Amino acid sequence: MSDNQGPYQEGKRAGLHPLLVVFGVLIGLWLFVALIVPSSKNKQAAGTEGAPVPLIEDPEAAPVIFEVEAIVPDMNAISLVVPRQATDSQVVGLLKRLHKERLEGTLGDLLPATTPGHKLGDHAVADIYIVSDQKYAQPDVIRTLARGAHAPGNFYPQAIPFEVAMEEIRGHYRIDLNNSGSPDAASLGLADESGVHSNHYRKLF
Repeated sequence: MSDNQGPYQEGKRAGLHPLLVVFGVLIGLWLFVALIVPSSKNKQAAGTEGAPVPLIEDPEAAPVIFEVEAIVPDMNAISLVVPRQATDSQVVGLLKRLHKERLEGTLGDLLPATTPGHKLGDHAVADIYIVSDQKYAQPDVIRTLARGAHAPGNFYPQAIPFEVAMEEIRGHYRIDLNNSGSPDAASLGLADESGVHSNHYRKLF
């Protein structure tokens, strides 16, 4: 028999040990799940809302008191502050009241103009943000919210991050009379145009 033996010898295993192969496959699957399959947090950031949760309204809820905190003319935006103890039903009632006043042409009795002198009226375009903490009703925060989730974070480095401010919004009413098909939109919480939304977001109309 030759002294030079090939790689395959009787009684010896050729190739990798089966356990190494199994461990390699398991690690590969784990990496696939961790890197490829999106987490639930990423799904929400992309605007996946999951199963809708019904909103229970209280028809007997007393109208909520509010104050105009800030007017941001360059964003056609207004912030309103309601008491911390205001319920979701009361916030819904306020949003519906604003909508009703807009339809009747009397919204100017409640809120300052966002588009003064516009041919479609003083509230032809408006974003109305309702909060309970005055800190999140300030003009710099409202500008952050109006720009949306995907505005460059280093563009306005002193502003409160969108993701933080978004969670403080109790209600949002958007008016755009240039969109004749759907001029009004309102919600508890907030969702921006890309679909990113707060945890308590509920669309009303």
